[in-house]
Amino acid sequence: MPDSNGVSGANIRLENLTKRYPGSAAPAVDNVSMDIKAGELIVFVGPSGCGKSTTLKMINRLIEPTSGKILINDEDVTNIDPVGLRRKVGYAIQSSGLFPHMTVAQNISLVPKMIGWSKGRVDARVAEMLDLVGLDPTEFRGRYPRQLSGGQQQRVGVARALAADPPVLLMDEPFGAVDPITRDHLQDELIRLQHELHKTIVFVTHDFDEAIKLGDRIAVLRERSHIAQFDTPEAILTNPADDFVSGFVGAGAALKRLNLTRVRDVPVVEVPTAGVDDPLQSIFDIMGSGSVTELLLLDRHNRPYKWLRRGDLMRAKGSLARAGTLVSHHVTDDSTLRDALEAVLTDSAGRVAVTGKKGEYLGVVDMETLMNSVQELLQADRLDAIEHRAELADAAGGQVHREQEGAS
Repeated sequence: MPDSNGVSGANIRLENLTKRYPGSAAPAVDNVSMDIKAGELIVFVGPSGCGKSTTLKMINRLIEPTSGKILINDEDVTNIDPVGLRRKVGYAIQSSGLFPHMTVAQNISLVPKMIGWSKGRVDARVAEMLDLVGLDPTEFRGRYPRQLSGGQQQRVGVARALAADPPVLLMDEPFGAVDPITRDHLQDELIRLQHELHKTIVFVTHDFDEAIKLGDRIAVLRERSHIAQFDTPEAILTNPADDFVSGFVGAGAALKRLNLTRVRDVPVVEVPTAGVDDPLQSIFDIMGSGSVTELLLLDRHNRPYKWLRRGDLMRAKGSLARAGTLVSHHVTDDSTLRDALEAVLTDSAGRVAVTGKKGEYLGVVDMETLMNSVQELLQADRLDAIEHRAELADAAGGQVHREQEGAS
């Protein structure tokens, strides 16, 4: 159950966590300590083989630690039944990990049934979880994994991980096997879910852009999961701890910071709209007024459907069925400005429709809005750099002063 602040997650503390495999000269994970707050989304990012997945799997003891402690809500889980622990910790992996011989409903209901939920409660939870991840229960609950797209399988995998309402969700590169467009949508979906559920999520990726987009804090890991830097995305982008972290940040830090700003944080542009069931004459009246050259046609659920221009109406001949251009791209208000920029750049008119949780139309983001945001980020970077140099200069001056006093 959520606490008074709406947080339903648990705090996690790793103390001197180590994993050494027999016959290995060096440990795979070496003496890792970390505090994770309840309700945080923490991302482990680092090069292949650095031990990030091993560290993740030790939290639910899929891999047993050689030494150290794992505390969840101050309970040392290294001393309890590992099977019971895994039923209390959600786990989602790459390629979903669904059981192919089970239906979607059977996959999602697996853990609730194991822990003794009644049939009525299980059935209601399956429907709730499918609705939560944006899949119609009546359409999907009886399907098998092979009948789903990659993105749909990943959504079901997340639904299964959350089915028993665990306070902790572990995600091991869950979106790594899908195409870039689906991956962006799944990332947006996870952000939306976290706003609603406030779980404690530990997420593993090798993609730094994904880490910036998702993480409340990011742990940049070296070999053996040594922590190079554990901080907010903003802090890592503006003040990387060393050259190793700078290598992950790479060039174009200001553009990467577009992943930190959501569409909901910038003003949207209002454009004329009409519904598919509106009389054709009323649409002509809107388009014939003043400077209106374009109109967004919404479907019966208030979702973006078509862009209509004056010339399209002239060719409509009493019907909008073949008039206009279908909306091929849209972003949600949880999407990042980087997502919006990519969509705008692929649009001939330089704009993209913004939608809410249920796909409903909220407004439009255009190139001017995005360019202004980029300029603001660049200016903020310049000010941060000036401030950082001033701090370094003050520190160096203080050191010289102390050395002079010592010499005298």
